[in-house]
Amino acid sequence: MSNLQWPELIIFTILFALVTVLGFMASRWQRGSTLDHLDEWGLGGRKFGSWITWFLLGGDLYTAYTFVAVPALVFSAGALGLYALPYTIVVYPIVLLPALRMWSVSRVRGYVTPADFVRGRFGSPILALLVAITGIVATMPYIALQLVGLEAVLRTMGINGSGIVGHLPLLVAFVILAFYTYQSGLRAPALIAFVKDILIYIVILVAIIYLPSKLGGWSHIFDAAAKKLGTPSPATGKPAGSILLTANNQLQYATLALGSALALFLYPHSLTSVLASRGRNVIKRNMVALPAYSLVLGLLALLGYVAITAGIKPLTNAATGKPDGNTIVPVLFDSQFSSWFAGIAFAAIGIGALVPAAIMSIAAANLWTRNIYKEYIRKNATPQEEAKQAKLASLVVKLGAVAVIILIDPQFSIDLQLIGGVLILQTLPAVALALYTRWFHRWGLIAGWIVGIGWGLIMLYGIPNPANGKQHFGGSALALGNMSIFGWHPFSGSLVQIYVGFVALIANLVVAVIGTVIARQMKVFNGTDDTNPEDYHADEHDKDLRPVGVH
Repeated sequence: MSNLQWPELIIFTILFALVTVLGFMASRWQRGSTLDHLDEWGLGGRKFGSWITWFLLGGDLYTAYTFVAVPALVFSAGALGLYALPYTIVVYPIVLLPALRMWSVSRVRGYVTPADFVRGRFGSPILALLVAITGIVATMPYIALQLVGLEAVLRTMGINGSGIVGHLPLLVAFVILAFYTYQSGLRAPALIAFVKDILIYIVILVAIIYLPSKLGGWSHIFDAAAKKLGTPSPATGKPAGSILLTANNQLQYATLALGSALALFLYPHSLTSVLASRGRNVIKRNMVALPAYSLVLGLLALLGYVAITAGIKPLTNAATGKPDGNTIVPVLFDSQFSSWFAGIAFAAIGIGALVPAAIMSIAAANLWTRNIYKEYIRKNATPQEEAKQAKLASLVVKLGAVAVIILIDPQFSIDLQLIGGVLILQTLPAVALALYTRWFHRWGLIAGWIVGIGWGLIMLYGIPNPANGKQHFGGSALALGNMSIFGWHPFSGSLVQIYVGFVALIANLVVAVIGTVIARQMKVFNGTDDTNPEDYHADEHDKDLRPVGVH
């Protein structure tokens, strides 16, 4: 730590301290009679308005993944990294109606998690348990992704090292996060999101105007990126990427964008932000306004090409001795801007990691409390006991995410989120489709989940990454030529790639349909549906409408 960048570090620390104070103050902001209730601690009392929900969802969905992982992938692979732009454009029309239905039935029935809905819809604690476990496991690497972004900033400021000591500043930051989340619940990230988004908009507007003018304009930037990406890599002997899609990755791009769009609002933290809003009109306004963040995302992604033109080299990870691609954007800001502005940019990235990490840990804690602890351990738990369990569980989830970062070294942090996406996609039939039909049989859905998760993990395990020598879990792009169905290779020799999550979801749906047909033919009992048609069209203006508890 002898090369500490003191001006950046001081500004970063001041802004970090500011959001810490806000995090603790949030416990008194718009609070109900007590925070010892899951509705108050985990959903902010279900009364966030349009502006609060917009900042909360923006802070939840556009994260350190936006600032660090996407530009890093564009820097390394080119056009493929821009898949994040179309997926954040198409996602809102796709999820608008399902989000409204989920809000309505959850408001009437007092549901806090997607697994609550599955439990009520199908009367199946087993299926609800599988959805809850999937949500928790898929959320862990997503939280870890936020830690990667924060750690990239710390390394750029000179806080680097190996082992536990090297990760100590990261641990301190997340201990602070854990304390104010424990005290304030969802109100903490909702309030901090205001600061985070203001900083992000300032930084990106300055960067996207100043950097191209300094580096010769966008035409020169694209030419330099095309030349660099088209040069064969010493590790593989092949070009690293291209600023245009190729015949081999077009299918991967399309399925990755569509699969990511379908997965985004299946994540428990996304639904948590939706359920925290006070009405259907709030959700409608946000689905219209949130694409404004996608404009920022597109500009941020182009910083990967800007970094190529500026000749940026990633910092070396002291623990592994390998270049850390996640430091591309922080190093770009550090080298091209004054120390004070770089400090503001680093704070934006760091706070951009804390907000979603807090929401994600709360969402995972809600799943544990409602769908595991109360369902299987203490059925008669009081609201106070539920709130205490959720608070403790949120601490455990954060520690788990830190452990992921210490024990796992992904070549690109984006792989963590993509692997989590493969898992969470497998809950789509039970959660999203069930909002519109109860035709699926619960045992068919369980069978589909088993096949989707199992085959998805098998495919992920078999994907190597020649760039870093990984033999397994090297990414989420499967070459069709390597796909095996019970030993049968239907696309033998093909170099075309496809997103693993999309393939696993298709298998899931096929098995769920077959299983449902068999179960219905055998007249197997399908549980009791505790919802009713009126639940899906709850009138937000009915002030007497109150959650009545989970059935």
